[in-house]
Amino acid sequence: MSLPPNTLDYWRGELHSGRVSSRELTELALQAALNSGEAQATFIAVHAATARATADAMDTLRAAGVPLHPLAGIPISIKDLFDEAGQITRAGSVVRNDALPASRDSTVVERLRQAGAVIIGRTNMTEFAYSGLGLNPHYGTPRNPWDRETGRIPGGSSSGAAISITEGAAVAAIGTDTGGSVRIPSALCGLTGFKPTARRVPDTGVLPLSTSLDSIGPLARSVSCCAQLDAILSGISRSDLRLTSLANHRFAIPRTLVFDGIDATVSAAFEAACGTLSKAGATLVEIEVPEFAELAHINRHGGFIAAESWTWHADMIGKREAEYDPRVAVRIRRGAAMSASDYITLLKDRRRWSAGVHQRLTDAGCDAFLMPTVPVIAPPIAALRDSDELYTSTNLLILRNPTLFNFVDGCALSLPCHKPGDAPVGLMLGGMQGQDEQILMLGAAIEAAL
Repeated sequence: MSLPPNTLDYWRGELHSGRVSSRELTELALQAALNSGEAQATFIAVHAATARATADAMDTLRAAGVPLHPLAGIPISIKDLFDEAGQITRAGSVVRNDALPASRDSTVVERLRQAGAVIIGRTNMTEFAYSGLGLNPHYGTPRNPWDRETGRIPGGSSSGAAISITEGAAVAAIGTDTGGSVRIPSALCGLTGFKPTARRVPDTGVLPLSTSLDSIGPLARSVSCCAQLDAILSGISRSDLRLTSLANHRFAIPRTLVFDGIDATVSAAFEAACGTLSKAGATLVEIEVPEFAELAHINRHGGFIAAESWTWHADMIGKREAEYDPRVAVRIRRGAAMSASDYITLLKDRRRWSAGVHQRLTDAGCDAFLMPTVPVIAPPIAALRDSDELYTSTNLLILRNPTLFNFVDGCALSLPCHKPGDAPVGLMLGGMQGQDEQILMLGAAIEAAL
């Protein structure tokens, strides 16, 4: 048994009407978290006792007529990067097995608890969040819900976050996104994922990958779900998303870089989605964004992620490198060779590059970018596990499009755009820094059209 695939709005209505209790939802989620076929590779820790206690408390308050937050009593999972009081934050690694438990909750967990969320457990991830594929040699790799027989990647680094939803162990999940780690698993697993502007959600109590690029966002089954969770995480007050007509909006489709290496399945799904949006009144404009082609060169020394992860890991990796995933350790070590001059140049390049991207969007008179989230469908796990060369090239390809919006410090939403039964494909809607509310509003309109 597991949670049926429904949205936050659906379960809120069911709880409010009394047709289901939070304890009943929680028991279904726990059954999946503990016993589903992917359970062992999806969760690093399951909080059965505290989840049941929270659910019972929400049921008691609801029965007493106490006004509750819309999220109250709904099962949610959190990525193994967020501090929880009394829990070890392992970040998908065995290197931190002997670390001290967190003394207090991260701000994100604190806000979820204040909203009455039932935290089911801590989800598996790429070790230290350093890959977009989702493979983990320590805790296993949960399989994508599509084509289980082949065994395809879930996407990363928030791999367990996505699979906790598709397995029915959570209604929604909280992940982090440094180069696509919320949007990639959402796209490959048929979910919706939102990466906000980095400073929108406090990162206090979150184990970092790159302090310049890290952002915190939700994975769920709808744009409305993501907007509601984003409101909790960011501490803003929001009612329902304002409805808008696509006829009033223009979207830029960049023809530079983002379609290179695209497979036939993704291409067909994206083109069909664009046709649907055009019929709904949206204006789609193809543009060139030469800045996109520069990013690989700008990051040629390893970029912010290598420099900033090396700063955090240098002492530990010097003593315990043998316990790391070798594919993670080698990427962290790139930061050791970066100089202060390299880093300062990177800061200057980012400002120049971001201004250029913003100007392209402005010159085209467009509200947001539209592109495939990932240019290929989920590849098989086995081939990537067995070949370092294929792992590296596939990781770069899958990270390529999403990371554009991390480097520009923008916001982006990935929505499913494939036909039912087909391989999952994500459509990415991306905006500039601080345009989060607009991207969520436009995303809801696109979702309705699709």
